[in-house]
Amino acid sequence: MTSIILYTIFMTFTPGPNNIMSMNNAKNVGFRKGIKFNFGILVGSLFIMVLCLWFSSFLYKVVPKVQFPMKILGTLYMVYLIIKTIVPSKENKIRDNNGSFIIGALLQLINPKVILFGIMVMSSYILPNYQGVPTLILFVFSIALVGFTATLCWALFGSVFKVVFCKQKKLIDIIMVVLLLYCAISLFI
Repeated sequence: MTSIILYTIFMTFTPGPNNIMSMNNAKNVGFRKGIKFNFGILVGSLFIMVLCLWFSSFLYKVVPKVQFPMKILGTLYMVYLIIKTIVPSKENKIRDNNGSFIIGALLQLINPKVILFGIMVMSSYILPNYQGVPTLILFVFSIALVGFTATLCWALFGSVFKVVFCKQKKLIDIIMVVLLLYCAISLFI
């Protein structure tokens, strides 16, 4: 149980697409307006965790075949996020797109960190050690709630330091791009 908790906390609170986008979204639109994006992430993550639970035994056998295409999709997603960070666009367009519940939920379908984390935690920690539908459902909801807490913390950080971010926009954008590049590169290491 300790391993599951530590692994889940580490994976959900470290920089990744959800956390970086949540922070950036809160910086742009504020914590309250950006919360729907975080709820979208929660719903999308719940969906992914359920899929990972149901298909973990099958996917665990074909991970070498599935892993590379997922890495490519994940890398393309992060390149898209990098471009959105670098290329100037209209503030209203950013606010409308980033704050969307639907965008937050759908992004989970191509978020390699969430998918690979779900497969790993289900196949390595949960399914070998725990049985019974109620227990497994409890794990799915618990993991998704820890992830939701992590994105809220990153969003709060983004909204609290909004003034600093506005004054240091170029530096913050560079840091976000570097973090996203790190996430993309780490998929292949």
